Amino acid sequence: MQAADKGAEGDLDGRGLTIGIVQARFNEGITNALRDACLAELAALGVAEDDITLVTVPGALEVPVALQALAETEDYDALIALGCIIRGETYHFELVANESGAGVSRVALDAGLPIANAILTTEDLPQAIARQSEKGRDAARVAVEMARLLEDLA
Repeated sequence: MQAADKGAEGDLDGRGLTIGIVQARFNEGITNALRDACLAELAALGVAEDDITLVTVPGALEVPVALQALAETEDYDALIALGCIIRGETYHFELVANESGAGVSRVALDAGLPIANAILTTEDLPQAIARQSEKGRDAARVAVEMARLLEDLA
C-alpha cells in the first residue's frame, strides 16, 4: 500500500469550479465583510464570477436550509456558509450556534458536498470584526481545496 498525502495545502486552483454561497443577513456589517473577502479570494483562486451563486437568508438558522436547496440542484462543486452569531445575555447564542453548525455539517454529509463553514461565533463585536476578513478568505480556500480533494478521491 502506498501512502499519498492528498490535501497537504491541496490544490487551490478554482478554475472551472462552481461555488454556492449562503450569507446570513443578521449582523450584516460583519457578514458583508465576510462575503467581500470570500468573493475576492475566490476570484484570486481563479473561480469565475459567473460560476458563483450568492443567496442571502435572514439569519444563521436559515443557512442550512438554503445550503440544502443549493446542494439538491447538484450544480455546485462546493458551498460556503457565511454568518455571524455574537453572544448575548441569553441562552439563544448557544442554540443558534449549535443548531446552525450541526445543520451545515448535516447538509454536507447528506449531500456528500464540501461546505466551508464561516459562520462566526464570537463573544462580542470586536472579536467578529477582527475575524471577518480572514475567515471570509479561509472559507474560499477551504471550498476550493475540498472540491479538488473530492475530485481526486472520486
